[in-house]
Amino acid sequence: MQATATVLVYSDNAHTREQVRLAAGRRPAADAPQIEILECATAPAVLEALEQGGIDVCVLDGETAPAGGMGVCRQIKDEIFQCPPVLLLIGRPQDAWLATWSRADAAVTHPLDPVAFADALAGLLRRRNLVQA
Repeated sequence: MQATATVLVYSDNAHTREQVRLAAGRRPAADAPQIEILECATAPAVLEALEQGGIDVCVLDGETAPAGGMGVCRQIKDEIFQCPPVLLLIGRPQDAWLATWSRADAAVTHPLDPVAFADALAGLLRRRNLVQA
């Protein structure tokens, strides 16, 4: 198991980024590695961080402006070689089709349910084989 996993969190809202940090905790599941959060408030910062590498999972806020998380997700899935899995924060359950369009690997709704969020994040870490066997 990897010692730590780096989770990129993109939102223009500091409160949303804080909610993600609190919901993820030190580790989202008992079999998951400890996580380090890298916060980004702009789309260019997300692209720069992904180009530098070392990101294990991305959490993108679909409600961010001017570049929403859904559009950023679709862009990085097209442009970043071996793009890490993306957990998209959507405004309402009916927006799940937009998460599918954006090629997100998972989606959870605002306001964040900490249990559902941690479960989705742990699932993406498992897909990346970053959990204890």
